[in-house]
Amino acid sequence: MSFNLRFLNLETPDRLRVEMEKIGAHPGGIKIMLPKGLFYAIKLEGVKFAAANIIKQEMLSQGGEAVLAGDIYFGERETSDILLLGTQRHYEGLVKKLRGQPLKSLVAVAAELQQGLTRYLGERSPLTIGDKTFHWGKRTYIMAILNLTPDSFSGDGLFGDVDKAVARAEEFASQGADIIDVGGESTRPGSKPLPANEEMERVLPTIERLVREIDIPISIDTYKAEVAERALSAGATMVNDVWGLRMDPGMASLVAKWQVPVIIMHNRSRPKDAVQTERLGGRYLGVDYRDLMADIIQELRESIRLALEAGVERAKIIVDPGIGFGKTVEQNLEILFNLAELRVLGHPILVGPSRKSFIGYTLDLPPEERLEGTAAAVALAIARGADIVRVHDVKEMARVARMTDAMVRREAAASKA
Repeated sequence: MSFNLRFLNLETPDRLRVEMEKIGAHPGGIKIMLPKGLFYAIKLEGVKFAAANIIKQEMLSQGGEAVLAGDIYFGERETSDILLLGTQRHYEGLVKKLRGQPLKSLVAVAAELQQGLTRYLGERSPLTIGDKTFHWGKRTYIMAILNLTPDSFSGDGLFGDVDKAVARAEEFASQGADIIDVGGESTRPGSKPLPANEEMERVLPTIERLVREIDIPISIDTYKAEVAERALSAGATMVNDVWGLRMDPGMASLVAKWQVPVIIMHNRSRPKDAVQTERLGGRYLGVDYRDLMADIIQELRESIRLALEAGVERAKIIVDPGIGFGKTVEQNLEILFNLAELRVLGHPILVGPSRKSFIGYTLDLPPEERLEGTAAAVALAIARGADIVRVHDVKEMARVARMTDAMVRREAAASKA
């Protein structure tokens, strides 16, 4: 006799709930069992010995597990990272236990665990950009790249031709773009910084035309507060800062003043290294990371802190891991594979892999032949939790996004319908 045994792919609470409903489980039972049904691995860094030992014992008492450095028990180090292994129910029990501990550090761990779980598992509030409302998780949104530069790495720059730029933006809108991202300074490896006045000369005439002629939000791609303010005055309704509010100390307060959404990108670029690598005909060497994803998340947290302290609303912050900015080919691939880790920040996630060099090196192709590689990266990014994808090829990537959404967002779309 066969019982048709299966191993189910249940990566989200929505998928687990659907399977329980198929069986005919009682709604009350589903509510009780959901927190017990999915396994999460959570890492804490640099916990002192006494606190680490208590956390381990309390997690074991809940039925979960905790992994510590073996030599911490022999006095060979004062701190250890901790890898916690358990279900939501295990973590809820652990948080409750740690809140009752006399050590302040354990109370702090409890608070951080609770906050992390809430952000990782919870829904993000809808965001209004311009006069459009974005419902995160329901579908993937498309940000179209409008380069007003003479030296775009992908060869799509529209320097000095406002009519062509507006026509391109209109084409993007008709192809499914949800946002047009207007940039006047190239960020290609080795590109030179552009004076603010020259950048404004490139972008302002186009933005002024776009806000009159197309009905989707306009984002200004700049790290300079002066340029951002003039673009917002011209009608842009969003700021995309590739330096995560760290390059210009006035950018965070400017965003807060205008009360517009902001994309905060992680960036460790070192242009001189990129130029030297390009001259040698080899791959970009990148910079040193202690732990790639841990460092990206920590540095994004710092940028988020800058924004919040300046008065930016939390719900208006979007994070971007910075594909191609100070990362090697292998590191870019790792970021896409582990993109879901960014959910712990509790913000919508934007990813911009379009035509970038990690695709070129992987497939040995020039920028104009990276469509399929971009499609693969976009599909994986969506499957790993991207809310917005920033792309050159709007028609094709909008189709990729719709198809990927049909596969990975079925339960989420149904629950929000």
